[in-house]
Amino acid sequence: MNISRLANTLEGSEIIKIAGEINELKRQGEQIANLTIGDFDANIYPIPDELKAGIVDAYKDNQTNYPPAEGVAVLRENVSAFLKERFGLEYNSKQILVAGGSRPLIYGTYMALIDPGDKVIFPTPSWNNNHYCRFTGAEQVPVITSADNNFMPKADDIRPHLKGATLLALCSPLNPTGTMFAKKDLEEICELVIEENKNRAADEKPLYIMYDQIYSLLTFGDQIHYDPVSLKPELKDYVIYIDGISKCLAATGVRVGWAFGPEHVIDKMKTIVGHVGAWAPKPEQLATAKFLTQPLELNTYLTTFKAKVQKSLDALYQGIIQLKADGFAVDAINPMGAIYLTVKVDYIGKTTTDGDILKNSADVNFYLIKEAKMGIVPFSAFGTNNSVNWFRASVGGCSLEDIQQMIPRMRLALSKLK
Repeated sequence: MNISRLANTLEGSEIIKIAGEINELKRQGEQIANLTIGDFDANIYPIPDELKAGIVDAYKDNQTNYPPAEGVAVLRENVSAFLKERFGLEYNSKQILVAGGSRPLIYGTYMALIDPGDKVIFPTPSWNNNHYCRFTGAEQVPVITSADNNFMPKADDIRPHLKGATLLALCSPLNPTGTMFAKKDLEEICELVIEENKNRAADEKPLYIMYDQIYSLLTFGDQIHYDPVSLKPELKDYVIYIDGISKCLAATGVRVGWAFGPEHVIDKMKTIVGHVGAWAPKPEQLATAKFLTQPLELNTYLTTFKAKVQKSLDALYQGIIQLKADGFAVDAINPMGAIYLTVKVDYIGKTTTDGDILKNSADVNFYLIKEAKMGIVPFSAFGTNNSVNWFRASVGGCSLEDIQQMIPRMRLALSKLK
């Protein structure tokens, strides 16, 4: 039967396909180190106790009716105060929109800004921008990045594509790489956007930035998170931020995210998200509002949580680097933020003991699932060509012990390839 052109052209998630393969092996009793999904095993990384108690209390208080379409007032007010205190960003409650995690907000940003045929610039690898372009009929302008700059785009990469573009989609710390913008690189990109908008006619759409900083509180060591408006305040009318508690509080299933930006854009996004019905549950909103006013508890949680994530990332990183030192064709980029390690597995073209040739990154990945009992995600799931031999490894769903036990299996599996 005939269906819409959109439905016919949309592709399913490669990550979900890989996860399905892993879940089937688990069902068969296999022990798998699942480094695929950008999620948390709640038994390893539970949400803060105070947030959990607040959610339960709100349900007991019968706060189970519809929330306002833009989010409950107390949460938007407390997010406003939180942004001022944590980032020095001044946005009032009318410039803040709450939704069920960050996805509806990204969708709302695209729908509010993009007409069919409008140009959207985004780096590859990056998360889902190609799919949101298909939703809106946008002209995709993927900007290829490289390991030389930690897979973060530079001004010179973006400059040739700015003329006539409507949206520049950026993310830091970046999903899938766990790497971050250097201050100089982000400043130079911001300067390009400022200059481009100065040269546009009054009746032209400006060039907007969508800045996804959902991992902004999850950084390691001396890494500093930078954002466009803090660096260049004159961009305030052109930046829509995506943020929330999903990653920094291991609260992916709690579904509380927020966007903030120019009121005229946020207001239209509110209408779009309201029609979709993608608001966050009211009890979770109220509990989040309360928790944001408890800085001691928040900071205590973040300190413990970040240390645990970093320990797993470091163990994985050191394991890969040791394999590299021992002559295996692997590499990794030192983790900076988020829950991801960027891993190189350069075995495309190698032959298995069964005589099968690994033709692309997907073949390499499924070989590792079968032989090393480990699951990672090729960058082809994030918009790159399947000949790219870099992968995302997410530590949120694995214990430290799972990771430590996986490295010898990976060593053995790779040693079998010819």
